[in-house]
Amino acid sequence: MRETERMDGVIVGAALVREGKLLAQQRAWPPHHAGQWELPGGRVEPGETEAFALARECQEELDVVVTIGTRIGPEVPLPGGKVLRVYAAALLSPGAEPRAVEHTALRWVGADELDEVDWLPADRDLLPALHSLLQ
Repeated sequence: MRETERMDGVIVGAALVREGKLLAQQRAWPPHHAGQWELPGGRVEPGETEAFALARECQEELDVVVTIGTRIGPEVPLPGGKVLRVYAAALLSPGAEPRAVEHTALRWVGADELDEVDWLPADRDLLPALHSLLQ
């Protein structure tokens, strides 16, 4: 399947790393997930590639421009027949500071803290790959 085909069920996430730490954002909604943490990202819209959608989502959610790298970890099944695909990412301007535009808070998480974070279930499935990325 080509990347631009049938993207309505694809959610993309950014494993955004700076100085050996991973960026996590805290959900404000829905109520049953409020307070939990996730990787930045969102839905791939019709006509978008996964990389374009992820760069757009980071701009919208974090107010930063990122470069998208290779895909990491497994494809994670989500409710409703959707899937989560995560890509390594980096800030285009190293001095840029992401801000929580749509979320409650942001935090940079080191490899030694990854397992202590209250991740959303889908992001928790990616912990082995995120540990490898940070090493």
